[in-house]
Amino acid sequence: MAQQITYDKAYDAVAPEDFPAMLEVPRYGRRSDAFDSIISATHDHFWDPLDKNYIDFDLPFDLVNRPIMPDEAIVELRCEAVASRLDVRQKIQLSNDVTHWSISNLLHGEQGALSLSASLCHVLLDPGAQEYAANQAREEARHVTGFTRYIAARWGAPLPVGKTIATVLADLVSTPEVYKKIVGMQMLVEGIAMGAFATLNAKTNDPVLRRLVQLVMSDEAFHHRFGRLWAAKTIRYLSDEEHKKVEDWAAQTFQMLLFNLINTEQKQVIYAKYGLDWEWVRDAVRETFGDEERRASLKESTNIFRVLIKTLLHAGIITSRTAPLYAVWVDMDELKAEGDGIPGDIVADEMLMVLREINARRRRIGAKDVAA
Repeated sequence: MAQQITYDKAYDAVAPEDFPAMLEVPRYGRRSDAFDSIISATHDHFWDPLDKNYIDFDLPFDLVNRPIMPDEAIVELRCEAVASRLDVRQKIQLSNDVTHWSISNLLHGEQGALSLSASLCHVLLDPGAQEYAANQAREEARHVTGFTRYIAARWGAPLPVGKTIATVLADLVSTPEVYKKIVGMQMLVEGIAMGAFATLNAKTNDPVLRRLVQLVMSDEAFHHRFGRLWAAKTIRYLSDEEHKKVEDWAAQTFQMLLFNLINTEQKQVIYAKYGLDWEWVRDAVRETFGDEERRASLKESTNIFRVLIKTLLHAGIITSRTAPLYAVWVDMDELKAEGDGIPGDIVADEMLMVLREINARRRRIGAKDVAA
């Protein structure tokens, strides 16, 4: 696979149709130890979305009288022109409809991560890397189940995937270029997800949603580390031409996500319920929130695009050549000084301790049952 762009044997890959390469006897003995620590940790952060010991989706929430997210988290309600056309009850309903759309797209993103991590199992030659990808596929599958159960409890069924995220996910899952899979999913998409989950955790009024994103973050923190491992073992060894290829692709993807990930056209089915034309909503939101407001929002530590830029910067993917593209939106020196930790890491560590306690208790109960 000539386009994988990596210099560490742990990320050696073959074409997905080259299954005979997986059966070559010497391959089985060439397992690296690069992923052993994050593989062994999968036992610590295990959780089951179908087990109420971990999360109870049956806990009620009054969607008619309470918004899942505060008005400050709903861009449409921060726009006075839009908000003034709605009564109190409609504002709550619109807020919850927008949240329904956002959670639905998180679900679609988790499905993309599941399909992508499964696709890595077909191409990664290193048995350790392959085992980690298989573990991640299992974890992404429980995220799909978790978000599906949450949406079912609150709204019944998910909304269709947004055009932007659908395009990005389809490209990442189907691409033969391993660097795009790892940078695109493990760093960009997972980085955005961690920012989104951190925001939900900090702001939601629904304790079930808070618990769900905390559980998911306990997994995602490890998935993000897989991408950072790749960067640490690869970026500094790239030729100038290869680095530019990775850097330019990441910058292009960032720009596309920044301006298209969350836009009014994708939510027009929601606005129609309130007699709002989506193009009017788009223009009203644009008039209220221009570039200055966008820059201000990127100062928040949990802003998904700030997290994305920080991830790329500390991975060494952003250099002085492309830094000005990002500096339009954030203070790059400030971002560099913050270190490589991302929002959600602390929450993930706290949830990891909770899960260790739950899992240890369940093992003790299981041992007693066997003894009896």
